[in-house]
Amino acid sequence: MTVQVEIWTDINCPFCYLGKRRFEEALHGFAHREAVQVVHRSFELDPTMPAGHSEAVVPHIANKYGISEAQAEANERGLGAQAEAMGLPYRTSGRDLGNSFDMHRLLQYALARGKQEAMLDALYRGNFAEARPLFGDSERLVELAVEAGFDEADVRAVLADPDAYADAVRDDEREAARLGATGVPFFVFDRKYGVSGAQPAEVFGQVLERAWSDHAPALEVVGDADACGPDGCALPDRG
Repeated sequence: MTVQVEIWTDINCPFCYLGKRRFEEALHGFAHREAVQVVHRSFELDPTMPAGHSEAVVPHIANKYGISEAQAEANERGLGAQAEAMGLPYRTSGRDLGNSFDMHRLLQYALARGKQEAMLDALYRGNFAEARPLFGDSERLVELAVEAGFDEADVRAVLADPDAYADAVRDDEREAARLGATGVPFFVFDRKYGVSGAQPAEVFGQVLERAWSDHAPALEVVGDADACGPDGCALPDRG
């Protein structure tokens, strides 16, 4: 008996980074965690960004939401404080963002090899924790993947072929649209329960329990012999 959890994410998304840790906290406290199968699905926050594109986070956020760069910097510091509270490193200045399609292709490649968590953690670390820019630099992607235990030649081959795992990325994105996901992170439990956003660990724990209980077989009662109940016991027939 297993529970499948599918998580739609984008490497650009700080709430995906935080949400992954909150979900992991819930999973750690779940009695049946060994029976939970987690799959990370692809979702590009801005698929229109040109390949190889990279730009600074703060001015991009300020322009997108019509706020000052000072406000955007304050938002980044707030995210950093949330991350720190969970023991996650988060660099609040100097980060970049950009086209994430190649990263999603690498995540699909890693999924096919049963090592998706390692790839995702490496990409998150490269984006949110380390000073060197991540986007628009295929050599940086190779470096992170190799550090995560992947074969360098295989990784270079995937990145060199724009069609490699591209269909799997697009399939995930179409499925997200079909399920009604308009943002990430988006968690789907057994294709029955959806959780949107980086919810508290308690929420994820409750949904895990509910999904697990759905698998418990209904009790079938056989026979209807004499028994005792709240109103007493059945009296023997002395007729």
